[in-house]
Amino acid sequence: MPRYTDQGYTEKHVRERREWIERQTGVKLPLVGASAIPAEQMRGNIENPIGSVQMPLGIAGPLLVHGEHAQGTFYVPMATTEGALVRSYERGMVMLTRAGGVTPRIYSDQNVVSPTFSFDTVADAHRFARELPAHVDALRARAEGTTTHGRLLRIEPRPSGRTVIVNFYYYTADAQGMNMIVKATEAVGEWLVAQGIAPRFAVFSGLSSEKRASGFLLTGAKGKTVVAGARIAGELLQTYMRVTPAQVVATWHDAVIGHLQANAIGFNAHYANGLTAMFIACGQDVANVVNAAVGITDYEVTRQGDLSATVTLPSLTVATVGGGTALGTSPECLRLLGCAGSGGAPKFAEIVASALLGGELSMAAAIASGEFVEAHETYGRNRPT
Repeated sequence: MPRYTDQGYTEKHVRERREWIERQTGVKLPLVGASAIPAEQMRGNIENPIGSVQMPLGIAGPLLVHGEHAQGTFYVPMATTEGALVRSYERGMVMLTRAGGVTPRIYSDQNVVSPTFSFDTVADAHRFARELPAHVDALRARAEGTTTHGRLLRIEPRPSGRTVIVNFYYYTADAQGMNMIVKATEAVGEWLVAQGIAPRFAVFSGLSSEKRASGFLLTGAKGKTVVAGARIAGELLQTYMRVTPAQVVATWHDAVIGHLQANAIGFNAHYANGLTAMFIACGQDVANVVNAAVGITDYEVTRQGDLSATVTLPSLTVATVGGGTALGTSPECLRLLGCAGSGGAPKFAEIVASALLGGELSMAAAIASGEFVEAHETYGRNRPT
């Protein structure tokens, strides 16, 4: 593969690399080469670039949101190749808007790195875990000396045998911030070893559950903990979804039993669908869908006979600066929501949670009404009309 001293982030180098792989494979890549992203802008986002890919982009809405950060009516960009997905989310959003809107709230905003510190004896590990909090000011100085945006919020030692895993919780502003806080935590670990406080460490233990599903995520450890809810009158639910509140709750009950038997982590219909579509559209780290999709959907019939619907996302990881948020079409999609750049992440998180509530309601109603298969037949790849 062609290599270049500057790693090949010029239009000429990208073209030469693409032509090289075309010769190696005998496959022409005209659409990959018709990239709208300037080659130099790819630096730091990808290696060995040959162009870019395209995804269909749809819009779902209107979605009325009454958040602390997101207030008003939004049209949500969703990039997907799954027929019926955007339509499903849209009908849920429209119904929620007619019902008076969605109320989202953010409970916490943090990211976590969990290095492991290993000791020769249980007594040494115990001493480290007991005495580490006394060093928190020094740890904070080392960590925050590596970043202009990240702040060390707290530390949490968790002993296991001769090992102590330490959760380092950070505030990362509008960035996803994983690279930022790993660098900061590595500096802390190196300082602890240099001071003789710990003999050795590894910056990752797996406890932080970065890009992997786990029960730890339900504690609200990673990203933003967001809850969104709405109350839908029975008549409105019947009009838009052709089901009653009791039917939605019965469908939810049946699915809860299946989730329990599967030993699933959390309960929801299809957070991953909406998250992936919005993440691709808005330049998020798509692999974080794995941890962001761990959450809980809940339905109740109120005493007035209405449906109370909520979604809880304990570890929603989103960003409006850094990563892919400024690359290609991503900033355009973020601007559609009024979320691009600094200060946009809390607003974006509230919109995402509110949109997911629409998708949950739509899928639950489609199952309860017996329309799920028909909808995919109508809008999907089988027999699109």
